Amino acid sequence: MTVTVDVQVADPGESVPTKQQLIAWARAALSHRQEDAELSIRVVGETESTDLNHRYRARQYPTNVLSFPADIPAGIPVALIGDIVICRSVVEREAAEQDKPVESHWAHMVIHGALHLLGYDHQNDEQAAAMENLEVQILRRLGYADPYVTGDRGSPSAQAPVR
Repeated sequence: MTVTVDVQVADPGESVPTKQQLIAWARAALSHRQEDAELSIRVVGETESTDLNHRYRARQYPTNVLSFPADIPAGIPVALIGDIVICRSVVEREAAEQDKPVESHWAHMVIHGALHLLGYDHQNDEQAAAMENLEVQILRRLGYADPYVTGDRGSPSAQAPVR
Protein backbone atom coordinates (compact mmCIF):
# COMPACT_ATOMS: atom_id res chain seq x y z
CA MET A 1 0.00 0.00 0.00
CA THR A 2 1.18 3.50 -0.83
CA VAL A 3 -0.04 6.47 1.19
CA THR A 4 0.39 9.89 -0.40
CA VAL A 5 -0.11 12.89 1.85
CA ASP A 6 -0.21 16.53 0.73
CA VAL A 7 0.55 18.87 3.64
CA GLN A 8 -0.53 22.53 3.60
CA VAL A 9 0.31 24.85 6.49
CA ALA A 10 -1.82 27.98 6.24
CA ASP A 11 -1.26 28.89 9.91
CA PRO A 12 2.35 28.19 10.86
CA GLY A 13 3.42 28.16 14.46
CA GLU A 14 6.04 26.72 16.73
CA SER A 15 3.90 23.72 17.70
CA VAL A 16 3.10 22.69 14.12
CA PRO A 17 4.74 19.31 13.51
CA THR A 18 7.06 18.74 10.62
CA LYS A 19 5.67 17.53 7.32
CA GLN A 20 7.39 14.19 7.99
CA GLN A 21 5.64 13.81 11.36
CA LEU A 22 2.21 14.59 9.91
CA ILE A 23 2.77 12.09 7.10
CA ALA A 24 4.02 9.39 9.49
CA TRP A 25 0.97 9.77 11.74
CA ALA A 26 -1.43 9.61 8.78
CA ARG A 27 0.35 6.53 7.44
CA ALA A 28 0.16 4.86 10.85
CA ALA A 29 -3.61 5.43 10.94
CA LEU A 30 -4.00 3.96 7.46
CA SER A 31 -1.53 1.09 7.89
CA HIS A 32 -4.21 -1.62 7.98
CA ARG A 33 -5.67 -0.59 4.58
CA GLN A 34 -4.92 -2.81 1.62
CA GLU A 35 -5.46 -0.20 -1.08
CA ASP A 36 -3.41 2.89 -1.87
CA ALA A 37 -4.57 6.09 -0.24
CA GLU A 38 -4.16 9.78 -0.96
CA LEU A 39 -5.19 12.56 1.41
CA SER A 40 -4.36 16.10 2.37
CA ILE A 41 -3.71 17.63 5.77
CA ARG A 42 -4.24 21.38 6.08
CA VAL A 43 -3.24 23.32 9.20
CA VAL A 44 -5.43 26.41 9.55
CA GLY A 45 -6.21 29.33 11.83
CA GLU A 46 -9.40 29.95 13.75
CA THR A 47 -11.10 31.97 11.02
CA GLU A 48 -10.83 29.19 8.42
CA SER A 49 -11.72 26.51 10.97
CA THR A 50 -14.79 28.49 12.08
CA ASP A 51 -15.87 29.06 8.47
CA LEU A 52 -15.58 25.35 7.61
CA ASN A 53 -17.20 24.23 10.85
CA HIS A 54 -20.10 26.62 10.23
CA ARG A 55 -20.51 25.68 6.56
CA TYR A 56 -20.39 21.90 7.03
CA ARG A 57 -21.51 21.34 10.62
CA ALA A 58 -23.62 24.46 11.37
CA ARG A 59 -21.38 25.29 14.35
CA GLN A 60 -20.05 28.82 14.68
CA TYR A 61 -16.69 28.19 16.38
CA PRO A 62 -13.27 26.77 15.52
CA THR A 63 -12.73 23.07 16.17
CA ASN A 64 -9.66 20.90 16.56
CA VAL A 65 -10.05 18.66 13.51
CA LEU A 66 -12.45 18.32 10.60
CA SER A 67 -12.43 15.44 8.15
CA PHE A 68 -13.88 15.57 4.67
CA PRO A 69 -14.12 12.10 3.10
CA ALA A 70 -13.82 12.09 -0.68
CA ASP A 71 -17.11 11.55 -2.47
CA ILE A 72 -15.93 9.41 -5.36
CA PRO A 73 -18.55 7.51 -7.38
CA ALA A 74 -18.37 3.72 -7.08
CA GLY A 75 -16.28 2.05 -9.71
CA ILE A 76 -13.91 4.98 -10.22
CA PRO A 77 -10.40 3.75 -9.32
CA VAL A 78 -9.09 6.75 -7.36
CA ALA A 79 -6.87 6.54 -4.27
CA LEU A 80 -8.15 9.86 -2.87
CA ILE A 81 -9.80 9.30 0.52
CA GLY A 82 -10.26 12.93 1.58
CA ASP A 83 -8.97 15.92 3.50
CA ILE A 84 -8.15 16.63 7.13
CA VAL A 85 -8.22 20.21 8.44
CA ILE A 86 -6.60 20.91 11.81
CA CYS A 87 -6.80 24.22 13.67
CA ARG A 88 -3.38 24.99 15.17
CA SER A 89 -4.55 27.28 18.00
CA VAL A 90 -7.31 24.90 19.12
CA VAL A 91 -4.84 21.98 19.27
CA GLU A 92 -2.41 24.10 21.29
CA ARG A 93 -5.15 25.30 23.67
CA GLU A 94 -6.57 21.79 24.19
CA ALA A 95 -3.13 20.33 24.88
CA ALA A 96 -2.53 22.96 27.56
CA GLU A 97 -6.01 22.53 29.08
CA GLN A 98 -5.65 18.74 29.12
CA ASP A 99 -2.08 18.93 30.45
CA LYS A 100 -0.62 16.82 27.66
CA PRO A 101 2.34 17.39 25.35
CA VAL A 102 1.26 19.31 22.27
CA GLU A 103 3.06 16.82 20.00
CA SER A 104 1.00 13.91 21.30
CA HIS A 105 -2.19 15.92 20.80
CA TRP A 106 -1.18 16.70 17.20
CA ALA A 107 -0.56 12.99 16.60
CA HIS A 108 -3.97 12.19 18.06
CA MET A 109 -5.74 14.76 15.87
CA VAL A 110 -4.11 13.46 12.67
CA ILE A 111 -4.96 9.85 13.54
CA HIS A 112 -8.49 10.80 14.60
CA GLY A 113 -9.05 12.69 11.35
CA ALA A 114 -7.62 9.88 9.22
CA LEU A 115 -9.86 7.31 10.89
CA HIS A 116 -12.88 9.49 10.09
CA LEU A 117 -11.80 9.37 6.42
CA LEU A 118 -11.93 5.57 6.68
CA GLY A 119 -15.50 5.69 7.96
CA TYR A 120 -14.94 5.48 11.71
CA ASP A 121 -17.19 7.68 13.80
CA HIS A 122 -18.25 8.37 17.37
CA GLN A 123 -21.96 9.10 17.06
CA ASN A 124 -22.86 6.52 19.70
CA ASP A 125 -21.10 4.76 22.57
CA GLU A 126 -20.31 1.62 20.57
CA GLN A 127 -18.79 3.56 17.66
CA ALA A 128 -16.87 5.82 20.04
CA ALA A 129 -15.40 2.87 21.95
CA ALA A 130 -14.26 1.17 18.73
CA MET A 131 -12.71 4.35 17.33
CA GLU A 132 -11.03 5.31 20.61
CA ASN A 133 -9.59 1.82 21.06
CA LEU A 134 -8.06 1.94 17.58
CA GLU A 135 -6.66 5.44 18.22
CA VAL A 136 -5.07 4.26 21.47
CA GLN A 137 -3.51 1.23 19.74
CA ILE A 138 -2.05 3.34 16.93
CA LEU A 139 -0.76 6.00 19.31
CA ARG A 140 0.80 3.38 21.55
CA ARG A 141 2.63 1.83 18.55
CA LEU A 142 4.03 5.30 17.86
CA GLY A 143 5.15 5.72 21.48
CA TYR A 144 2.36 8.00 22.71
CA ALA A 145 0.16 7.42 25.75
CA ASP A 146 -3.61 6.98 25.82
CA PRO A 147 -5.09 10.43 25.14
CA TYR A 148 -8.27 9.51 27.00
CA VAL A 149 -6.58 8.87 30.37
CA THR A 150 -6.74 11.93 32.60
CA GLY A 151 -3.74 12.84 34.67
CA ASP A 152 -1.40 11.13 32.18
CA ARG A 153 0.73 13.76 30.46
CA GLY A 154 0.84 11.65 27.34
CA SER A 155 4.47 10.73 27.80
CA PRO A 156 5.79 7.96 25.59
CA SER A 157 6.78 5.95 28.68
CA ALA A 158 3.24 5.88 30.10
CA GLN A 159 1.56 2.50 29.81
CA ALA A 160 -2.18 3.01 30.06
CA PRO A 161 -4.49 0.04 29.52
CA VAL A 162 -6.26 -0.24 26.17
CA ARG A 163 -9.98 0.24 26.56
